[in-house]
Amino acid sequence: MRGFFDAPTKRIKLEKLEAKISAPEFWNDSAQAQKIVQERSRTERVLEGQKKFETAVSDAEVLFEFAETDKDSANELYDLIVNLETEVDVATTEALMSGETDVNNAICSIQSGAGGTDAQDWAQMLLRMYLRWAERKGFKVEILDEQTGSEAGIKSATFRVEGEYAYGLLSAEAGVHRLVRISPFNSGGSRETSFASMFVSPEIDENIEVEINDKDLRIDTYRSTGAGGQHVNTTDSAVRITHLPTNIVVTCQNQRSQLQNRVVAMKVLRSKLYELELEKRLADSAELEATKQDISFGSQIRNYVLHPYQLVKDTRTKFEKSDVEAVLDGDIDEFIKEFLLFKKGV
Repeated sequence: MRGFFDAPTKRIKLEKLEAKISAPEFWNDSAQAQKIVQERSRTERVLEGQKKFETAVSDAEVLFEFAETDKDSANELYDLIVNLETEVDVATTEALMSGETDVNNAICSIQSGAGGTDAQDWAQMLLRMYLRWAERKGFKVEILDEQTGSEAGIKSATFRVEGEYAYGLLSAEAGVHRLVRISPFNSGGSRETSFASMFVSPEIDENIEVEINDKDLRIDTYRSTGAGGQHVNTTDSAVRITHLPTNIVVTCQNQRSQLQNRVVAMKVLRSKLYELELEKRLADSAELEATKQDISFGSQIRNYVLHPYQLVKDTRTKFEKSDVEAVLDGDIDEFIKEFLLFKKGV
């Protein structure tokens, strides 16, 4: 149990956090104080999970004694074991995420690649998959920018996922995703291969310094193309910011005003620049670069095959599932967990 929850260490951590919160000058820095309060809440939640887990194990031991002769006890034991497996799964996955920003919200970008209209349709399918996954997790999602395809699907989309460990979980999805299927856009009914990429950055708070010089920015405004009412469709409210030294481009068009779009776009840019700086510091840069190859054949992290058979297989971990429909409906937790285990060398 210590391996999953590490209660003794968490109790010591909670005591230190409580000491900080009790200090007279604690609220002098409100932003830092809020961060510590949130950390205390997470630590308390883990300790509460430990207590519930221990109680459930004790209940299971009692039920096990009666399960062989009592049907109700057997059914209750089964339900209890299923719940325990779920709790252990969640605890194990969270224990695998120890990075400085793993607990943060995530800013994600999906980009269609090789494959024309099929690739743009595939990019939209991926977007739906992650939106459904976030819904299952109880995470809040905000679409920041979406560029629709010329015939179907999307050329690109940027969205923010708000929830504990959103970045740590979704960082496992960064890379190129490959789809093989019978094309719905080809009258000949031929099998087509399409590609789309997923890039993920941690949303960072104002306490983390990221130097951005105004002279390094090119800011363009243009007419929003997405839904949003008459105001959005008739004013140049969309914002595109190009960071000239790195050539990073961020866009936002789904807010109600140009000022709001600019604020959100700058937040996305700060997160991307922060991620870029982290990458430079890491020794295993080759592994990181592997997730940002060309969006085409040979660079994928996962294959989704709908024809001639049905299978989703991760090329890094070799983990696979045959229920493609469930995966595309957001059932990707096992893929994420397997990658986190693989990354830790477990």
